[in-house]
Amino acid sequence: MNAVWIDNELAAPETGREQAVKIERETHKLEKRLCRQVGSAIMDFNMIEEGDRVMVCLSGGKDSHALLDILLKLQQRAPINFELVVVNLDQKQPGFPEHILPEYLKSLGVTFHIENQDTYSIVKKVIAEGKTMCSLCSRLRRGILYRVADELKITKIALGHHRDDMLQTFFLNMFFGGKLKGMPPKLVSDDGGHIVIRPLAYVAEKDLIRWAEHRQFPIIPCSLCGSQENLQRKQIGNMLRDWEKKFPGRIESMFTALQNVVPSHLMDRSRHNFTDIKVTGIPSQDGDKVFDEEEFPVAKLPGLQTVSIEAGAAVSPEVP
Repeated sequence: MNAVWIDNELAAPETGREQAVKIERETHKLEKRLCRQVGSAIMDFNMIEEGDRVMVCLSGGKDSHALLDILLKLQQRAPINFELVVVNLDQKQPGFPEHILPEYLKSLGVTFHIENQDTYSIVKKVIAEGKTMCSLCSRLRRGILYRVADELKITKIALGHHRDDMLQTFFLNMFFGGKLKGMPPKLVSDDGGHIVIRPLAYVAEKDLIRWAEHRQFPIIPCSLCGSQENLQRKQIGNMLRDWEKKFPGRIESMFTALQNVVPSHLMDRSRHNFTDIKVTGIPSQDGDKVFDEEEFPVAKLPGLQTVSIEAGAAVSPEVP
């Protein structure tokens, strides 16, 4: 029997009913995956504990909307009790539809607080036209949210950064900052007074895009960030997306690498004592295989299936 590789898109066309069933099934799988990944991140890094009062920072973008949506689902089935308090910082950007988020949050029945601070005017006044605004905007926003967290007696501050954000931060630090430094899933804030968590740490951005489309969140774009097309972060994001198209599976491999650090095989003398290295006589998997050629698994292309030419019957895809 001869066989050829074809893309799934070349399969027989589906009826409207079949498409609807397939979409519903895939959406259900997506919801289960998102809840599982967020739940795993919370458990792995002990992000939320009994009695926590968690501040969910809602910007109006897809990521923070999805974060709130998934945390609300997990709150109903969690083995512990914790509160969610949604906080939105209205930065007084021109044309900002200030009624949308309060109306949406009221419809959800969640506790929320809208903080009104005109950081937009400060940023526009201080930063020259064409310069990156994110650094100052971020510092102003961070200080305000820390103060609000104190006022609301918050124990954890939840941000909507996802897996792709964490990878982008790693490469930004490596390319432009000269550091092997990423965006941790949990840390103490720079003022030492708050614990910041990122429950979307295991979630891919493409899944958040699909979930936002399905849930029809009231997305509010940022007129500061969205107007800067040459940001280094956007360039890194484009690079990662291009890599993923050319080399499927690379994003997953790189993210796994962030969780498998071998300090003895880097060059940071403050993280590993190179000076006092001695022969131990004890075999170790971390020992240097100096004469061995490193071998890496070959990534398989997703979304392919075999088809019998004679029979025309599709065989289950080798890679799901």
